[in-house]
This record gives sequence, structure tokens and C-alpha cells, in this order.
Amino acid sequence: MNTLKILIVDDEPGIRSGITRILQNYSVGFPFMDEDFSFDVIEAATGEEALELIHAATPDIILLDNKLPGIQGIEVLEEINKQKLDTAVMMITSYASLDIAVKATNFGAYNFVPKPFTPQELKSAIENISKHLFLKRMTRQMNKEGKQIRFQFLSVLSHELKSPLNAIEGYLKIMEERQVGNNMDDYEAMIDRSLIRIKGMRNLIMDLLDLTKLESGKKSRELKKVDVCELARIAMDTVDPLAIQRNVKLHFDADSDIVLTADPDEIEIILNNLLSNAVKYNKEGGKVDLNIRKRKDEVVFKVKDTGIGISEENKKKLFKEFSRIKNEQTRDITGSGLGLSITKRMVEEYHGHIDVESTPDAGSTFTVTIPMMN
Repeated sequence: MNTLKILIVDDEPGIRSGITRILQNYSVGFPFMDEDFSFDVIEAATGEEALELIHAATPDIILLDNKLPGIQGIEVLEEINKQKLDTAVMMITSYASLDIAVKATNFGAYNFVPKPFTPQELKSAIENISKHLFLKRMTRQMNKEGKQIRFQFLSVLSHELKSPLNAIEGYLKIMEERQVGNNMDDYEAMIDRSLIRIKGMRNLIMDLLDLTKLESGKKSRELKKVDVCELARIAMDTVDPLAIQRNVKLHFDADSDIVLTADPDEIEIILNNLLSNAVKYNKEGGKVDLNIRKRKDEVVFKVKDTGIGISEENKKKLFKEFSRIKNEQTRDITGSGLGLSITKRMVEEYHGHIDVESTPDAGSTFTVTIPMMN
């Protein structure tokens, strides 16, 4: 669990001790974070004492009263802004001094909470300021890592989520206004299309989560002996509904008793990505073959399809993040452009490699080789 340091600056001992008690066993978490935040609380009774603590070790969050003996809270805030410290400030003030709190927000304070406040009001304020601080730091990190990656990330996210949301909204309005009558059967196609769009958005979000966890090195792994053929059957069952919709036949052939030391979720993701691509980019009435062989000290996965194939030019960018093949044949195929880049990274986690052979209009074969002892 991550810990945020909070500095409480207030000349009333009861306020300081009360906030400390409320926050000492409190934690906040958000769906986009790997770990929750807990809080380490320190206290200061004066502005001068607060500045000493801030200069010694900048706290993550400062709860700052304005009416203090000696220098006032607003002066402490001005000093924080002058030094451009990486901290988030929230004013704690009486209702009679709300004008000061509003002024403080103009000077850089994130927000203010008026006294007296309930424990729940304080927790809600802390949750909001913690989220603000996390997102601000994440944005700064993205800025450091390069504008191009950030632009690609936001472009894919906005396009891939905005388009299906617009479509779903349109279908819902048609249904709400009963534009094709009151018989629900007449809306069945719209409902099916909406569910497909939702599935696409969910897959995009899961791809992005997998990618960010790989990037941060925080993806938890559970390495154990796994039955490779059993995982392959699960992956085949997962893509089977899509294959039925596209009239694509699935075929599986494997050596018996293949055991690999791996994270079962990662092997399943690798197989799911390869099989779903083989189905999506196949031709109506096509075929996908999954073959798994044990060769000396390695396991070889081979996914062969009878699809649209890949040109030599497109093969060069196939495993790059956010890269999608765009032509007349792929125009109506949805995807994030992340699946194969995630697959490649996961394969490399096992010191393996992935190769592709392809002929346009004839099909592609993806081969993944993973050492038995990685």
C-alpha cells in the first residue's frame, strides 16, 4: 500500500488530533490504481513550524488553516507557490472566513473544507485531493516520457471509446422513442450491436490496463506448473462465439502432457490475442489451426489462419503499440492496436520470441516459442 504524508497546520490541538484520529486507519483507492493510499499524518501549530517541516521534507498533502499565530496560512501558501513544491494544499477554515478560502484557491490551493466538519466530509475531501494529486503526478510523468506516446494514447482512447458510445447512445434514443414500433423483437439487432460495442470497449480497457501494468513493472505474476493444452482449450472456447459469427472453423492439435512453468493468465492472454486476431482478420468460411508442439527444451505455439494476410511493409510495424493495419479489408474491424504489442512483451518475459509469416490474401502464421526453463 502506498503512503501519502499529510501535514495538518492548525493552532487548535483538538482539530489536529481529531483529523489525525479520522485519518490514521483510513485509506482510499481508485479503479485505475494498483494499490490504495494510506496516510501518515504530522502536525504543526504555527505557520513558522509548518514551513520548517515543509522545507525538511515536502508533504504530499497540506491541510492549512489560515488564522494562525504569527504568519498566516495564506502566507504559507504563497511560500509554497514561490518554491513550486510538489504538494496539494487544502484550506481548513471557519464559515466566517470563506472569502479567505476562496482567495486561497485562486492562489493555488486545491480546495477548502469549512469547520466544523464531520468525519465523512473530511474523508470525502481527502479522497478528492488524493485523486487530484495522483492524476497530476501521472500527467507530469506522461509529459516526461514523451508527447508522442501521450498523443497516441489519448487519440486511441478518445476514438475507440467515443465512436461506440455515440452508436450506443443513438440506438438507445431510437428505442426510447419507439421509432420502429413497440415490438421489442424489432430492436433485437440494435441491442446485439450495442452489446458488441460494449465488448469492444471492455477489451480496449483491459488492453490498456495490461499495457500500463507491463510498463510500470507492477503486473503481479503467479508462476506455477500449467497444463498448456488445457489453457489452449479455454482460449479456443473464448473465441468460439466470434468464430461462429464469422463462420470460421477452429482446429486444435497438440502433443500430449505439455507442462510449462508460467503464469496461466499470461499464457491465456497470449493465446487469446493470437486466436482472436486469426478469427477477426479471416475470411468468411475460413479456418484457424492452433498447433502446440514440445521440442527439446521449448514449447512452440503456432496459429495459422486463411485470412487476409499482411504485406511486408505492414509486418514491420505489426508489434508496435497502437499500430493497426488500415485498408479496405480491415475498415470495419475494431481493435486497439495493442494486442500484439502486449503479446510480444509477455512472450519476451519468458525469454521467448514471436515470429510471423504471411502472404496477402492467403493467410498468416504466428509462431511463439517459449523455453521450458525460462
